Amino acid sequence: MAGRGSTNRVYSGPSFGSRVSFLMLSMFAAMASLYVAGRLWQDAESRVYLITELDRRTGQGHSSISVDDTLKLIACREQQKRLGALHMELEKAKQEGFVSNRVPDNSGNHSKKKLLAVLGIITKFDRRKNREAIRRAWMPTGSALKKLEEENGIVVRFVIGRSENRGDHSDRDIEDENRHTNDFIILNDHVESPEEQAKKTKLFFIQAVENWEAEFYAKVNDDVFINLDAVGAVLASHMDKPHAYIGCMKSGEVFSKPGHKWYEPDWWKFGDGKSYIRHASGEIFAISKALAQFISINRSILRIYAHDDVSAGSWFIGLNVKHVDEAKFCCSSWSSGSVCGAV
Repeated sequence: MAGRGSTNRVYSGPSFGSRVSFLMLSMFAAMASLYVAGRLWQDAESRVYLITELDRRTGQGHSSISVDDTLKLIACREQQKRLGALHMELEKAKQEGFVSNRVPDNSGNHSKKKLLAVLGIITKFDRRKNREAIRRAWMPTGSALKKLEEENGIVVRFVIGRSENRGDHSDRDIEDENRHTNDFIILNDHVESPEEQAKKTKLFFIQAVENWEAEFYAKVNDDVFINLDAVGAVLASHMDKPHAYIGCMKSGEVFSKPGHKWYEPDWWKFGDGKSYIRHASGEIFAISKALAQFISINRSILRIYAHDDVSAGSWFIGLNVKHVDEAKFCCSSWSSGSVCGAV
C-alpha cells in the first residue's frame, strides 16, 4: 500500500506542472493582447489627430485626402520655394550683368525682327561734317533708312555718348541733330573722352544686342566710307560661322612711351616682344550675335586697353572664336572687291 501511494505521488508532479505552465502562458498571451490593442488604439488616435489637423490647416473641412495627395501638396510647396529662390538669384545676376536684361516676347507681338546686321558708326561731338558726308555718300536718311532695315535687314546708326557737363551745348546739339535725322544711338551712361574709346565700343555692342536681334554687329569709324550692299553680302557669306570675328586682321608694335599717338599704358602685359595680339583693324569689324551676347553678359569683367580694336581682340583671345581675315574689310585703299575706304 505504501509503495502504491508513493508511486501515485510520483506521477502527480507532471500534471501539476503542466497546469501551471498553461496558466502562465495564458497570462502572457492576455498581456500581449492588451499591449497590441493599446498600440493600435494609440495609432488610431494619432491618425485621427493628423487628419483633423490637416483639415484645419488646409481649410478643406472633412474632405478625404489620401497620402499621395498630401505628398503632392508638400512637393508642390517645396517647388514653389525653390522657384522663388531661383527667381531671386536670376534678378541678382541681371543686376550684376551676368545675363541679358532682354526678356523674350511670348505675347505674339514680336517687336524685334531678325536682322542681318546692326552697324554702329562711332562718332564725336565735333564730327558733324563727317556725319553729313556719310549721309550724303552711303548712309540712307529718312524713310530710306527705315526701308534699308525692313528690306535689307541692316540697321545703321551713329554712336555717341554724353558730355562731361551733362546738358551743355554739345548734348543739346546732338539731341537737336537727332530730332531731325533719328539716326543716333546715344549712350546715356558714357561720357565722351578720347581715352574712353574702347569702353564706348563695348557699350555700343551691349546696347545694340539688347535692342536689336541680328546675325552680326559691326563697328565702323566715322572717317570710313563703305558700300552697304557689299558689306551685307560679305556678312551673309559668313552666316555659317556662329562665333565669327570678321575684319582686316593685323598685329603691330606696342608703344610704351607716354605722349606717343598710339601709347599703350598696359604695354608690359604684351610681353618682351611688345607686339599686340592678332586683332581686326578698328576701321570696320564685325562680330556674330553669340560674341555680342558674350560682351553683354560679361561686360563688368572685360578688360579695356587704350585702343578699341586691341580691346575687342583681347576679349575673344581665349574663346573658341573663328578669326576671319577678311581682305574686303581692309580700308587703306579702294582695292578691287574692297567694301570700304578710309578718308
